[in-house]
Amino acid sequence: MQISVSRRLPASQPLVLAAAVSLCFAATAVPALAQTAVGQSLAPIVITGARFDAAAGMAPIGATVITADEIRRAGVTDVNAAIRKIGGVYGRNSLDGSPDFGLDLRGFGTNSSQNLVVVVDGVRVSESELSNVILSTIPVDTVERIEISRGGASVLYGEGATGGVINIVTKHPVAHSAGGSMTAEVGQFRERELRGTVHQGWDGFAADGAVDARHNDNYRDNNNYKQVDVSAGAQWFSKEGRMGFRYEGAREDMRFAGSLSEAQFNANPRQTLTPNDFGSLDSDRLTGFITRRIGNLDLAAELSHREKTVKSTYVYSFGPSAAEYTSKQTQFSPRVRQLGQIAGMSNELVAGLDLMRWNRVTDASFSQADATQRSKAVYVRDEIKFDPAHDGRLAAGVRRELFDKDFFDPLAFPVGQYHTVQGLSAWELQGSYAVPPALTAFAKAGQSYRVANSDENAYVPNANHPLAPQMSHDLELGASYGDAARKVTARVFRSNLTNEIFFDPTLNGGYGFNTNLDPTRREGFELDGEARVAPDWTVSGHYQHVKATFREGVNAGHEMVLVPKNIVTARLAWTPADGQSADIGAQWVDQQRYGADFSNDCSSQMPSFTTFDARYARKLGQWELSVAGLNLADKHYFSQAYGCRYGIYPSDGRQLKLAARYDF
Repeated sequence: MQISVSRRLPASQPLVLAAAVSLCFAATAVPALAQTAVGQSLAPIVITGARFDAAAGMAPIGATVITADEIRRAGVTDVNAAIRKIGGVYGRNSLDGSPDFGLDLRGFGTNSSQNLVVVVDGVRVSESELSNVILSTIPVDTVERIEISRGGASVLYGEGATGGVINIVTKHPVAHSAGGSMTAEVGQFRERELRGTVHQGWDGFAADGAVDARHNDNYRDNNNYKQVDVSAGAQWFSKEGRMGFRYEGAREDMRFAGSLSEAQFNANPRQTLTPNDFGSLDSDRLTGFITRRIGNLDLAAELSHREKTVKSTYVYSFGPSAAEYTSKQTQFSPRVRQLGQIAGMSNELVAGLDLMRWNRVTDASFSQADATQRSKAVYVRDEIKFDPAHDGRLAAGVRRELFDKDFFDPLAFPVGQYHTVQGLSAWELQGSYAVPPALTAFAKAGQSYRVANSDENAYVPNANHPLAPQMSHDLELGASYGDAARKVTARVFRSNLTNEIFFDPTLNGGYGFNTNLDPTRREGFELDGEARVAPDWTVSGHYQHVKATFREGVNAGHEMVLVPKNIVTARLAWTPADGQSADIGAQWVDQQRYGADFSNDCSSQMPSFTTFDARYARKLGQWELSVAGLNLADKHYFSQAYGCRYGIYPSDGRQLKLAARYDF
């Protein structure tokens, strides 16, 4: 969010983790160890495809799925943490003390949030400004599953989907059911949280509600964080479809600890040099939705409106500087799917529109900006299933999107004013083919895009000249081996980007500008695996290698900044049938270039680090008691640093938590 970016300007451990990941991959070749006990087999997971519930055999290719059971077992208290800890997605700590880390799919550094799209129940929640997606407002107990699709996906999801898409699916209503839960948690740094959910289903109607109140002083001085979230919805449903509405509200107050130099970090990573800076966020979203089956047609639509007010106050030697940003966003996404047969082959045809209007007004001593963005998109995608014996699938799609942007700021120098229209296209072609009994190969190719938001266009080398759109040509090859009980997936990928939108700190006499970079590239290798290695034990892991470089220009061959080359995530879960459960995880992150080191001549790199977390829980009737720990080794590290050995935002130290949950 805007208050988070206001301060942006100024060998043995890897082997241990690699061995843990290798264990889950090797388990696919040890059937004797991977047999499941009666009643404990891993059921196949139904996931969504083409922005609809998946037809049989039409699930997305190569997606990583996090289930509600995995979220509960790991003891994570918010969606962002589930994506990082279970899904293996790299996250950089937030700058405002909130749990909304910046998520990074495939190495996009400080602009990672602008290069992935987050969707909740069909509604795009990624922001049209320089801010992280606010996932902490989603009640974690209402999540059914999280689907992580890596790689370009602009055909279905529009601009900013070059890194991939995170699709969050909440639980559907069940007729004649009722229940809920209450959770209380306390921990170090004066952390305390109360969560409650309730749901009731009748014959054809259901309602639910959730509330979450949390407070945390956090690891650093002047980094207190308070948040209250409310979510409520109602829907009518039948075998032909469902319709309803949902409200989500959030109120957040936070204090900003600011950045440190390397010497200050080494002396005391908990200190702050900005003891008087603070901010707040108020957000409200109302969504109406409908799905309907008519013959072989599925119809669906969402209409969503979000209003957000962000306030910040920074205290300098000359006095305080306060700002208020008020934004509104409305989106409408109707679509249709036809399921049928072509020459005896199953076919899925999807077409839809995405219409969005975003506006933000700034009230500050340095800006009175009024920015508006309107977008209109049409897309069509077709997937055909051929050769049923080998589960052959071939999909192709195209998208055309038109962006209309206006900006006016009378306080800018020179006066800020522009109007621009940008038309962009995306395409994709992908397919998969199975070789019985357990091998499936897949391939994807496409073009994705991103446009600069109003924050980026307001601070550019040529005033009132918006940046050119970012284009990416994406290619991915992969294979999966195994079944629902034990499976390994490997991918190699490459994205060649033109006009990548990025903040270049070397411009403007060292003060930097947002600009279109010389041609860049992301290429690498990913490995995912999960296996039940014994009746009560499950191991999973994710390995990512990314090489992010300049392809041309004065920095040709240099590495991009704030992109770790290697990331290894591993988890081990113990789930006996006696009500106990335990889960332990580790993540190793390789070295990365400091944020200003475009020339790669800084005398050092950001150090690699390894973190460990664990949780033990015991069920006693309707109660569950648990103890959890984060950063168990109390590692002093950082994932955000915007200058060479300065501009460092330290990450949290060790934290222990106790929780009690009651299900009814």
